[in-house]
Amino acid sequence: MGLFGQLHAWRAILLACGMAWFGPVSALKAETLAAPAPDLATKSTEPFGLATTALAAGGVHDKWLGLQRRLDDDMVQLALCDGDREGCVSPAALKLLAIVDAGRQRDGRAKPGEINRAINLAIRSVSDETQYGETDVWASPLATFMRGAGDCEDYAFAKFAALRLAGIEADDLRILIVRDIRGEDHAVAAVRLDGRWLTLDNRRMAMIEDADIRNYRPTFVMDRDGIRRYAAAPLLAGMAGPAAEPALPAPATPAATIAAAAVD
Repeated sequence: MGLFGQLHAWRAILLACGMAWFGPVSALKAETLAAPAPDLATKSTEPFGLATTALAAGGVHDKWLGLQRRLDDDMVQLALCDGDREGCVSPAALKLLAIVDAGRQRDGRAKPGEINRAINLAIRSVSDETQYGETDVWASPLATFMRGAGDCEDYAFAKFAALRLAGIEADDLRILIVRDIRGEDHAVAAVRLDGRWLTLDNRRMAMIEDADIRNYRPTFVMDRDGIRRYAAAPLLAGMAGPAAEPALPAPATPAATIAAAAVD
């Protein structure tokens, strides 16, 4: 059986054993009635402590569904390469696994901190228009590492996968879409440690707790169970922010393309 056949066999085994990294696809495909309005009196356990409502259709929902399938495939290949580094035929997988290895050697906050910094340095910030000639392409982690370049969501997806491989539970991982004061959308990864959410942003090396984020309005949150829309919220500008640090060059992010797709 060739490598292609092996990958599909492994994927089938993982899915059959309930080990799919991002949950059953069938739950995401169900286009049911809209979820009931959240209870705003109860503090949400999601990042920012804001209520969310499940999104059952739309452009963002469909893009996340498609990306989850590619993430599952990437995770199978990464698992195979993780167990047989010498036999691995994917340089991109080996490069990402080297970052995962460094994260595995760390504990507590140092684990996501190591992965955040390493992926920020491993990927060159390039807009989708420059790289693909399109306005909003969501690449899987291995596709991003193969090219060595991507925009904000590509960094976030790679961190999401690396954190999972490094031992972080799937329930403690999120992808967040936020809108900044210029009206531009931005994506980051988030990890929950000791009940607190930390954001991993390609625009800075330091991780920032959600309670300390300023000048963003959260719009969507994604995880293995699907995608949810945040309830209408004011700009997070009144929160006390951390001391300023030298920021990485701001990546080119397609203006307002993500949120606009949600209402397609």
